[in-house]
Amino acid sequence: MQLTQALHRAMQQHPDRIAVRFGDRQRTFLEFGDRIARLAGALQRLGMQPGDRVAMLSLNSDRYLEYQMAVPWGGGVLNPCNIRWSAAEILYSLNDSGSNILLVDEAFSPLIEKLRHDASTVREVVYCGDGDAPAGTHSYEALLATAQPVEDAVRRGDDLAGIFYTGGTTGFPKGVMLSHTNLYSSGLTIVAEGVAFPDGTYLHAAPMFHLADMGIAMAHWIHGNAHSIVPAFNPEGVLDILARDRVTQVLLVPTMIQMLVDHPAMQKPRDLSQLRTVVYGASPMSEAVIDRAMKALPGVDFVQAYGMTELSPVATINPALYHRAEARKLGKLRSAGRASFAMQVKIVDPVGNEVPRGTVGEVLVRGPNVMQGYWNQPELTAAALRDGWMHTGDGAYMDADGFIFVADRLKDMIISGGENVYSAEVENALAQHPAIAACAVIGIPDDEWGESVHAVVVLKPGQAAAPAELIAHCKQLIAGYKCPRSVDLVEALPLSGAGKVLKTKLREPFWQGRERAVA
Repeated sequence: MQLTQALHRAMQQHPDRIAVRFGDRQRTFLEFGDRIARLAGALQRLGMQPGDRVAMLSLNSDRYLEYQMAVPWGGGVLNPCNIRWSAAEILYSLNDSGSNILLVDEAFSPLIEKLRHDASTVREVVYCGDGDAPAGTHSYEALLATAQPVEDAVRRGDDLAGIFYTGGTTGFPKGVMLSHTNLYSSGLTIVAEGVAFPDGTYLHAAPMFHLADMGIAMAHWIHGNAHSIVPAFNPEGVLDILARDRVTQVLLVPTMIQMLVDHPAMQKPRDLSQLRTVVYGASPMSEAVIDRAMKALPGVDFVQAYGMTELSPVATINPALYHRAEARKLGKLRSAGRASFAMQVKIVDPVGNEVPRGTVGEVLVRGPNVMQGYWNQPELTAAALRDGWMHTGDGAYMDADGFIFVADRLKDMIISGGENVYSAEVENALAQHPAIAACAVIGIPDDEWGESVHAVVVLKPGQAAAPAELIAHCKQLIAGYKCPRSVDLVEALPLSGAGKVLKTKLREPFWQGRERAVA
């Protein structure tokens, strides 16, 4: 299996079909494939060797799609940078991965000098935005204009395809290593589930650095479908492109769906008759939001995908059937679905024994989608991967029909607006404030974002710090979405006999009366 195989197939079978639309630019598969081969050649000319990491820091664009195919075509390894991270976090991922080449667009051009100066391994910077390239960078289009197309390097199978950084339980991001087989098999699973279908158009509305978007898009590459792209999620902009490009499928997180269907632009007449499926993930949707979404988009199927970056990313699918009003009585709406075609899923107790149906335990997943491990983190890899099973850290139970219901998170993680936030990273940032003696970070319910980051802080004797000051301090060190939205100042944190903070006690008042301990 190789990431570029689907592109070769599309170029061979329908070279004149539209491959990509972005703004007023559109290209056929033949034109797109030529640009891929040229970009691969340009990256090689800049020094990319087999296995070298090539990073990209950019909003969504047609050039992002070219990057995703050209790097493996030329023999390199992808390192998509999280656009919501702080400069310090981006630098960490560049240095940790040893990325040699960095592509940056106009939205992030103010960071070029800092990144080029502080990223120890970055040798070349390519400006992939519109307009003139900043001093000291290569113009993307100029590189393509002078580059010779090269043959596909045919990296495949267990060859490393990308390093995808996710939050870290130790206070630092960790790089998830995914192979060509990992990513391609995940795409095949989505095809087999009937979530993606041929002769369609997929809209990249979620961030393209995020593996959720790339994972669903892989299924559309396999089908040879068209790709429409918006720079970033905006309800009205998404609605306009859905209509203009006659989009058949889009991936959105629940907060995006809520923003879309509640936006005034939803009332404007548009032809959305081609839209067949909305895939969502990160967390379940409330029944009220699903009902509003189905009313706003009649005839559209809603499908939930559950997974994580380490699973490339899909583990289970809850299909459209169980979202429809006539099937609600089956009680599967709040489920994360059943094991997808390529995967095995089981629920186990702390010593690894499978628990009876209906009993909460940890979700374990095995299959060709499971990551190779964490980059330069053998101990974390050994803890997460045991006997081929990925230990997800999610607490769930399985019903008699094999549907899993996520009940809690065994790992210290919060999901806010579809983004993973590891408490350790936030606590690490908070602890650097000179007034803080101790702190703990938890997730609390939030009607808009699912969960909100909440900090509980103990100040040093004689010190003072207002919640707003502590939040501002965090924003200097970590991404805004990771920062606390609320802060409680307390005299002491509840501790176990072993001196461990009892976060269950901190969370209890916020989640009391709810059937789940997570959103």
